[in-house]
Amino acid sequence: MKYAKGNHIYFLGIGGIGMSALARFFKLQGATVSGYDRSRTPLTQNLEDEGIHIHYTDDIESIPQNPELVIYTPAIPHDQLELLFIQQKGYPLMKRAEVLGMLTQNIPTIAIAGTHGKTTITSMIAHILHEAGIKITAFIGGIANNFESNLVLSSDSQFMVVEADEYDKSFLLLQPDIAIISSMDADHLDIYHSHAQMLQHYNQFASRLKNDGILIHKAGLPLVNELNSFSYSIDSPADFKVQNIRVEHSSFVYEWIIPEHDDPISVVMKVPGRHNIENALAASAVALKVGVSPEIIATALRNYKGVWRRFDIKVQTKNHVYIDDYAHHPEELRACIQAVKELYPNEKVTGIFQPHLFTRTRDFMSEFAKSLSLLDELILLEIYPARELPIEGITSQALLDVCQSKEKHLIAKQDILDFISKKRPKLLVTVGAGDIDQIVNPLQKMISSW
Repeated sequence: MKYAKGNHIYFLGIGGIGMSALARFFKLQGATVSGYDRSRTPLTQNLEDEGIHIHYTDDIESIPQNPELVIYTPAIPHDQLELLFIQQKGYPLMKRAEVLGMLTQNIPTIAIAGTHGKTTITSMIAHILHEAGIKITAFIGGIANNFESNLVLSSDSQFMVVEADEYDKSFLLLQPDIAIISSMDADHLDIYHSHAQMLQHYNQFASRLKNDGILIHKAGLPLVNELNSFSYSIDSPADFKVQNIRVEHSSFVYEWIIPEHDDPISVVMKVPGRHNIENALAASAVALKVGVSPEIIATALRNYKGVWRRFDIKVQTKNHVYIDDYAHHPEELRACIQAVKELYPNEKVTGIFQPHLFTRTRDFMSEFAKSLSLLDELILLEIYPARELPIEGITSQALLDVCQSKEKHLIAKQDILDFISKKRPKLLVTVGAGDIDQIVNPLQKMISSW
């Protein structure tokens, strides 16, 4: 590894989930690692506890002298002082995706792409292969509960497992041996400008497979090149499919139908939702293709614990249930809410949602309204802007106005705990990808005390 022991690697935006995994990787390789992020979070605190120095002000004096490599996330503004200084100095500078591409050049790589499901499928594949005794290095876009980390690192890894992020067209920097495409719904239209352009880039990603590579995709996706490809679906004709989906003792149970396999394999999953059964189908297909037996796959899925903030059940008592999820796209919201309703069919569902990005809210206003209207009671927070400036007329109030939930409210984030303490909902869900995670632990503590 070129940038490892004895080198100083500096991260701009080290607190991002993908960036922090890379920081941990280089730290474990023996490099000196430090970085900047704009705010302290539980994740950055964990990095500091692991010996990584982090500062939280945009200050060129805090940049190490002559770092061997600077890694930055596209979420860093172009006019950020530290980034401008580093460019002026001519320090070696790479995007996170470029570094991932570099790391995967000389090792068989499994890359997971898709508008939805990337992180869950990545963590499932990592867990199944690990349970099968296969040595892997995995970069996961969330904290996998089975590993309690977003990084899995083995010496002499047989495979690299990575998320292939479509944002900023980053997935085109990878050349995988096995590629998974879980969905191609419109998103990131600030980057692609149209769904058609986004579809073209997904097809470019599929074409970057190595000559003998394998493509595994959800059935029905508009992919041009499907040579050496295999499909999966829970409700359409496909190579890998399921039957008899049901809920037993709060677990989803189904029979997995495998090509050229005589009998279906019974699978029990602790993580709920039909969308997670489909994610498991994708992960299972990958595991089969690298030689894992169906029986080991089924056992691993039974022991799979999910990902932090992916249908994460924080409280489950006799009188109250609280679930937290990262869903931030209309389709993800629909899948999450439907899973809640399937698990708790007779309960009123109260949901707190923080829209993420003005452009996404603008581009999918009607789709968001349709998904959020599945909630019996909707509580909206203000839009989390991330890297964006406000857009006139695009507000949480405008979104609330077109939602059809029986009860709906617009509440400031700082007032949420007081509001929920008075309402005491029996079944609460928080959803969103901004800083809504800052209220998760306080809600969990409060609801647990009821």
